[in-house]
Amino acid sequence: MFFLNGSAISWKSKRQPTVATSSTEAEYMALYNDTQEAVWLRQLLLDVGCECVGATTIFQDNQGCIALAKNPAYHSRTKHIDLKYHFLREKVEDKVIVLEYKPTDEMIADGFTKALARPKHRQFLVGLGMDA
Repeated sequence: MFFLNGSAISWKSKRQPTVATSSTEAEYMALYNDTQEAVWLRQLLLDVGCECVGATTIFQDNQGCIALAKNPAYHSRTKHIDLKYHFLREKVEDKVIVLEYKPTDEMIADGFTKALARPKHRQFLVGLGMDA
């Protein structure tokens, strides 16, 4: 889910086509899709005359995923991951995106993928700017 000036401008929820061997790997694969969207949105903004100052921040609630994306080394724990997913490492190194940890309880986008209790659902709606 992407925000611009406090408003949601892009979001997507879909089932992953590949089976991951861990939650870290699943989050890494999802982060690849987020990175593609961030790069596309940055280019769209440039095309309409808006300057992108600094990197795009992507929040992630899996610290293992963040560590994996920031580590450019290919080692035994990542050798089975399809190379296309490592595109996000390139964008982290190029400072196009910045990954920041955000606790699961604060992740607004979870409302699209998880069943939420009423208070959490209300927090989700407020985060989207749909309920006061």
